Amino acid sequence: MGPASGDNPILARVPEIDFEELLSRSPNPYVLLDTNLSIVWMNDAYLKVTMRERGEILHRNMFEAFPSEGESYHQLKESFDRVIETGETDEIAHIRYDIANPDGSFDTHYWSATHTPLSDADGNVAYILQHTVNITELEELRRLRETAGVVERARNVEKRYRNAADELVRVTNLIEQAPGFVAVLSGEDHRFLLANAAYRTLVGDRDLIGRTVSEALPEVEEQGFVGTLDRVRQTGKAYFGTRERVALVDPETGSENEFHLEFIFQPIAETNGEVTGVFIQGYDVTEEVEAEERQTLLINELNHRVKNTLGIVQGLAQQSFGGSGEKRLDVFVARLAALASAHNLLTECSWKTANLESIIRRSLAATAGSDSDRFSFDGPAFTLEPQQAVALAMIVHELATNALKYGALSNGNGQIAIRWHMQDAEDAERLVIEWQESGGPPVSEPEKRGFGSRLIARGFGNRHDSVTVDYAPHGLYCRLETTV
Repeated sequence: MGPASGDNPILARVPEIDFEELLSRSPNPYVLLDTNLSIVWMNDAYLKVTMRERGEILHRNMFEAFPSEGESYHQLKESFDRVIETGETDEIAHIRYDIANPDGSFDTHYWSATHTPLSDADGNVAYILQHTVNITELEELRRLRETAGVVERARNVEKRYRNAADELVRVTNLIEQAPGFVAVLSGEDHRFLLANAAYRTLVGDRDLIGRTVSEALPEVEEQGFVGTLDRVRQTGKAYFGTRERVALVDPETGSENEFHLEFIFQPIAETNGEVTGVFIQGYDVTEEVEAEERQTLLINELNHRVKNTLGIVQGLAQQSFGGSGEKRLDVFVARLAALASAHNLLTECSWKTANLESIIRRSLAATAGSDSDRFSFDGPAFTLEPQQAVALAMIVHELATNALKYGALSNGNGQIAIRWHMQDAEDAERLVIEWQESGGPPVSEPEKRGFGSRLIARGFGNRHDSVTVDYAPHGLYCRLETTV
């Protein structure tokens, strides 16, 4: 085969070069095809890479010498066709083209090929020079890198899984050791997925996991709690149980025990909003409730005994004062009634604190009746300690008694305005209570002070209390101040 072209000026100066010999000695595989795709020449490197003898493939069609079908055939054939039609070089960067081994077996091969047209004197494509490179090893290395990447990703996934599993174990341990009871139910039949130690202890260490609430705790279904769980699933709204009484059967003795529980049934919703389970969390407050019931019982018993004592005191007073002391007896009895009214209010509040306005209203009702048109009240909500509550009740009683005898309540037109507010002081806030009478007969200061006046002047009994009483002609004014 002679020179491929005589147009190159460099080649023109060295016409003695035998290009066929040059390509034959090249370590790169070359094969020459005519336009019918018959093999007309190949170098030794091509025979080596394709594992063929020259006589096996010379003058044979490329696709007869190296049969293929499917994607490989179409990809190679289309490249040859483009070269013939356009007269331009065409490349195939990557093609899988399996060829037979000498023993007839097949191995997977990947190639990169360049197809260069060789034209005749008229400029028509006469031959196609194929430069072929076997890139199977490179492809295998690439796949190994990809495999290594997959392995590394798998390791990372496994590491994240282990971390997640460890975190799950930690969370599970925390739930198991939680002081409150916790359980997780799944499905429409409320099947136990999880129950911590506190929950298992509460229900008598029964077998729970995998069983429905109705199977494991039939007694709670009879009490309506399964129906409540159904509503939580249907509505997607949580249910809060406040000191609810729950009867549970002891699995060992068969006896029924009552508990008071604070708990929540919280729906477990998926991202699409579907409720798939219920989360249960709560506390056993049985001891607290029973202690409060015992305290209430004791307070009621104390109140009963105090009332009995006051009744005895009243009887003794009647016997002591006799007929000549009837007027003094009425005053004494009225004061006892005011004291009993304050005592009743404190009993209702479990002897903790009592509402200021309630104290005033009850003391007025016990002394002057419940004619609300004669009284007005103005002040913020405020509570007093038991000792302060009793002192205020007695003061209001004395003021109301005085108003009935001499002041605004001694006629049909008088009014009493009672106001209270908080006032800032240097070291603490002070409660200020004002009593203002109007519309009654003219007021004058009494010539001497009796027990009631002394009781009012004493205030709440604190050292820093302040009491002001003004016997103004238009109506008595009293101002009480105490530190709170």
